[in-house]
Amino acid sequence: MCGICGVIRVESIPVEDSVRRMMRGMIHRGPDDEGYEERPVGRHDDMRSTVGLGFRRLSILDLSPAGHQPMVNAATGDCLIFNGEIYNFVELRS
Repeated sequence: MCGICGVIRVESIPVEDSVRRMMRGMIHRGPDDEGYEERPVGRHDDMRSTVGLGFRRLSILDLSPAGHQPMVNAATGDCLIFNGEIYNFVELRS
């Protein structure tokens, strides 16, 4: 099973080290790929909050790089981490 982790910080302390440490702790859950994404979110007392998202991938059905996560929509900047399986993907694809 893949692994997902993340940190949200209100203060201006970097989050990447914390998230990457969690990712290393769950390498056994996803030895095939890893991804990290950091985004600013909201405002709190004039400080920018930050979210860092980490993912460890276990490739079972889709072995291609198309399954790399976190997935980012280039047009909107939206970011998604998904852990699960879409069982009717063949029907949905058509």
